[in-house]
Amino acid sequence: MAESMSWVQALVLGAVQGLTEFLPISSSAHLRIVSEVFFGDDAGASFTAVTQLGTEAAVLLYFARDIGRIVAAWFRGIADKSQRDTLDYRMGWYVIFATIPIGVLGFVFKDAIRTGARNLWIIATLLIVFAVVIAVAEKVGRQTRPIEKLTTRDGLVMGAAQCLALIPGVSRSGATTSAGLFMGLTRAAAVRFSFLLAIPAVTASGLFSLPDAFEPAGEGLQASGSQLVVATLVAFVLGYASIAWLLRFVQNHSLYWFVGYRIVVGVAVLGLLATGVVAAN
Repeated sequence: MAESMSWVQALVLGAVQGLTEFLPISSSAHLRIVSEVFFGDDAGASFTAVTQLGTEAAVLLYFARDIGRIVAAWFRGIADKSQRDTLDYRMGWYVIFATIPIGVLGFVFKDAIRTGARNLWIIATLLIVFAVVIAVAEKVGRQTRPIEKLTTRDGLVMGAAQCLALIPGVSRSGATTSAGLFMGLTRAAAVRFSFLLAIPAVTASGLFSLPDAFEPAGEGLQASGSQLVVATLVAFVLGYASIAWLLRFVQNHSLYWFVGYRIVVGVAVLGLLATGVVAAN
């Protein structure tokens, strides 16, 4: 029987979602860790997916002009061949193509994602492993190609990398941004496309998870409708602030800061697990 979520838990977890969704540190991992360490239970994959609607609304608002321009260019290009030689038209197709893999895999493995993949041993290990991946991408990536040089290949590679984020601990932005760096994109270009790429997949995931969030199966914390709404609003406000901060940060700072943070958190969680302070499931 699922335990009812308190208002404090809903507010804290909504804040965690908003603050961590766009940073390369895995918001799903942080929700899982915070809910287990401080509240002794799992908020659940559905709660995570639904509150992500708040952070995705923040992306839609922050990038409204870009999105509107890309959508308009895509429709113009569909109707008129002469309008297809623009970055915005190509960007529309890049996002579409790159979203297909995670859509298919997310549907096929949805049960595993909501259960076994939320084991804290796995999450802590992946926080550390993918910290190394991000560090290598930062080190070896040439970072010479701006967003204007984005190609279909870049979109497909970053789309494939996005699939790794189905596992808590990897980080959607961390995986896609690292892939972009490996492809030679600048840090700012990789992060910007990572934001746009997340919109279809995360929005679809949140809408698909709405019924399960209101009536979760098995153990875990169960949020009421009002708690879900408030947590999602909190995630929206803090998510918007997080986007603005990260885009400024990556202009002049490397991703090594997040690498160090991931390793510290991963090691700390492994220590808590090893000493029996928290349970893995």
